[in-house]
Amino acid sequence: MFARAAGADVHLMGRSEGSVRFARTLGFAHAWTEETLPELPFDAVIDASNAAHLPARALDLVEPAGRVVYVGLAGSPSLIDTRTLALKDVTAVGILSASPDLDATIRAYAAGQVDPRSLVAATVGLDHVGPVLAGKRPAGSGPGPKIHVDPRATGEAQPLS
Repeated sequence: MFARAAGADVHLMGRSEGSVRFARTLGFAHAWTEETLPELPFDAVIDASNAAHLPARALDLVEPAGRVVYVGLAGSPSLIDTRTLALKDVTAVGILSASPDLDATIRAYAAGQVDPRSLVAATVGLDHVGPVLAGKRPAGSGPGPKIHVDPRATGEAQPLS
């Protein structure tokens, strides 16, 4: 969403048809599964997945002298071929914390350039975090991939409205 707000031509690769359909509801016309992704030149690739094999795929997809940003974390180690990284002259960056750019994020939200609400499937209080961290989606969750934790929330999970 931030790349699109910055004027980039964004293409998304989802891990399932459901995630591709969800991306299209957000206005992303260029959305495919890994199997249907067309061969296109990509100047930059952002890997925000939790699939151990996709960091290497991101490196394969980016054009020489391009940039790969690794945001996602898999449950097992991800391997990339550093020969590909060096020979393609790719810049690879790992980002764990968005805190350094939090001011710009807040400005984008406030200006309506990016609206994250559709990404949030439900809001839970601290008393319901355990099952969410164990990978269980709260009953009544919407289609979004994220669960918002609000320490002030009580009771059952609430879909974001």
